[in-house]
Amino acid sequence: MSILKEKKILVGVTAGIAAYKIAHLVRLLIKAGAQVQVVMTPASKGFVTPLTLSTLSKNPVLSTFFSKEDENEQWNSHVDLGLWADLMIIAPATANTLSKMANGTSDNLLLATYLSAKSKVYFAPSMDLDMYKHPSTIASVSKLESFGNICIPAESGELASGLVGEGRMAEPESILTFIEADILKNLPLRNKKVLITAGPTYEAIDPVRFIGNYSSGKMGFELAKHAANLGAEVVLVAGVSNETVNHSLIKRIDVVTAQEMYDVVHQNFDTAAIAILSAAVADYRPKEVASEKIKKDDASMQIELVKTKDILASLGTIKKEQLLVGFALETSDEVANAIGKLKRKNLDFIVLNSLKDKGAGFKQETNKVSIIDKSEKISEFGLKSKTLVAKDIFNKILKKFNG
Repeated sequence: MSILKEKKILVGVTAGIAAYKIAHLVRLLIKAGAQVQVVMTPASKGFVTPLTLSTLSKNPVLSTFFSKEDENEQWNSHVDLGLWADLMIIAPATANTLSKMANGTSDNLLLATYLSAKSKVYFAPSMDLDMYKHPSTIASVSKLESFGNICIPAESGELASGLVGEGRMAEPESILTFIEADILKNLPLRNKKVLITAGPTYEAIDPVRFIGNYSSGKMGFELAKHAANLGAEVVLVAGVSNETVNHSLIKRIDVVTAQEMYDVVHQNFDTAAIAILSAAVADYRPKEVASEKIKKDDASMQIELVKTKDILASLGTIKKEQLLVGFALETSDEVANAIGKLKRKNLDFIVLNSLKDKGAGFKQETNKVSIIDKSEKISEFGLKSKTLVAKDIFNKILKKFNG
């Protein structure tokens, strides 16, 4: 899966002959899982039609602040567009547009949106050889880069004029590869291994029955997705869960029992930089597992249970430089119990949530947590989606990890 999955991307199209290639670029971005909004300069519509780009992007194409033909047309807010985007790509970027961008000219919706953008902006120059080499163009590109914008270098090849040389817009595949590589190299967990456990473990009683719990695994899966989006190489050790994940940086290993999870975690812990154990591991398992289904013959049945291995505690005794995070789901004396677990198991953080909080805990789309560090400092967070909870947890981790 591309690092661009679920990214909100503004594609700005200007009036250059290479605009015809933007249809392919938009298609590649959609295929990568991005949300795409196209903004065109009015003149660019002579090179590629808005209908083509709206069909491929699955969004209406914008080119003016409002329609002069429809007095009831909604205002197209450049401010809202600039706030919406996770990144912006201006391609092709003509010499005229580059000059206007560099000097703050705002005479169309695309330029106004560029000036309002809060995200990283990439631009792909496209023009004839002499225009590309002209000192004014070189100055525009240099000025834009000094603002923090990123130039996707033009390629050499046959130009519209018939000349051969630099100035040809980078091919759509090259633009996509360039942006993905640029994002990855700046991610805080790039080349770091993150080990995450998720979901419940099941401990067999007989071939058809087991001891388990209500965990869905959603919190752990959200943590894995967020870690991967930060550039980490993620090993996700998943108990029995219906959750799915599709990301090139996530390696999912499915297990059933606490012992299986223990074994896989220990196989991967030594090379991990961060380990987050969010799985709801069974504390006990049947001492004996019946080989045949137990018949319902007696009025009552006794099952002797023995403790499973404490995965989190075992990591706490062997950790070296790893940052170790555990979870505590409590129903009483929440903070005291969580701090006790933090100390006993030699954790860097413990994430506490209570079943008393409405909307928190198992089988919920939301969670309400407190994060406690080794100094017993407590950071409390309100009820929010588990996606945002994962972000809060990693914000704490990154501050510690990079501090």
